[in-house]
Amino acid sequence: MIFSPLARRLVAAANIEPRRNGRVVDMLILHYTGMTSADAACELLCSPDSGVSCHYLVGEDGAITQMVGEEMRAWHAGVSSWKGETDTNSRSIGIEIHNPGHWLGYRDFPEAQMEAVIALCGDILSRHAIPPEHVLAHSDVAPGRKIDPGERFGWARLHAHGIGHWVPPDAPDATPLTGDELRSYQRLLARYGYGIGETGECDEVTLKVTDAFRRHFQPDQTGCPPDRAALRNAERLVAALDP
Repeated sequence: MIFSPLARRLVAAANIEPRRNGRVVDMLILHYTGMTSADAACELLCSPDSGVSCHYLVGEDGAITQMVGEEMRAWHAGVSSWKGETDTNSRSIGIEIHNPGHWLGYRDFPEAQMEAVIALCGDILSRHAIPPEHVLAHSDVAPGRKIDPGERFGWARLHAHGIGHWVPPDAPDATPLTGDELRSYQRLLARYGYGIGETGECDEVTLKVTDAFRRHFQPDQTGCPPDRAALRNAERLVAALDP
């Protein structure tokens, strides 16, 4: 079993299996628990009847629990996709970060918890060839269905520690995107990895993907429809990718 030396305890999850089709890990997906306590989340994630599991759980006090070996496929991403691949679970490691979430009192992630998440991410990245742009939110791979870990999570702070991909958000510019600008925006998000088509229409998929994009990369502008600030941010993110 591949485990992290940072884990304070091991509680075995039931819902695990080998990674399919020989897929190697190239993604790290961050979630929040959306539950009242880390203990309740751990119980759910380890229950054979829950239909879910995850590799790691990080409490608000920074305590790390490992539930699945990194070599195994956990059931954390659900219906999802990135860069056209839909079996996210076979290519990823999942970290659940305890936070009540948007429906139970969403709040900032405490300092001890953020330090633990940064340390755990760095430890995982030391063992797996995960590119920065593949350190993602659950909402990135399941836009519209999931919104975690949400706009309060410190993606910029992770990037400052060499984890994940980030560019500082542009200043707000609420000019709506239409026509060629909207198609360019959709094309850029698809190039980055989001499941979006180049329709030239501000359709439901575009709104859902934009919400996910903003929660990760423009947290101060969450809830806004596609606009020129989002387009500029997408341009700069794609330009910052390794060639």
